[in-house]
Amino acid sequence: QVRLMESGGGSVQDGGSLRLSCVGSSLPDMNRVVTWFRERPGNEREAVASSNGLSGWTAYGDSVQGRFTISQDGAKSTTFLQMNNLRPEDTGKYICAAGMWNGGDWRRTSDYRYWGQGTQVTVSS
Repeated sequence: QVRLMESGGGSVQDGGSLRLSCVGSSLPDMNRVVTWFRERPGNEREAVASSNGLSGWTAYGDSVQGRFTISQDGAKSTTFLQMNNLRPEDTGKYICAAGMWNGGDWRRTSDYRYWGQGTQVTVSS
């Protein structure tokens, strides 16, 4: 019933940009938080950026602060991640997750009920 689908990944050079999209379908009507995670080679899953569209709240991981921007479309069916000034260390699988907003730790993976399959981002030197 519920599905999250990511798109927009690809290969870019150091300093390039990509715009990822996360489309949610059949999500229940509730106050949701949508968060982008990533899995980089040799590293555990880490939280990248998060958004609660209803309140306008956003949060970013330290490593992407000032370079990435999370946003939503008007209908809030799609969550975007604009990635600028990409670096080789940003290479990894980017995964979209969604759950009910509870004001807790946005980095806690267990708080998210719905997960996408991920989209690959590769940044070359």
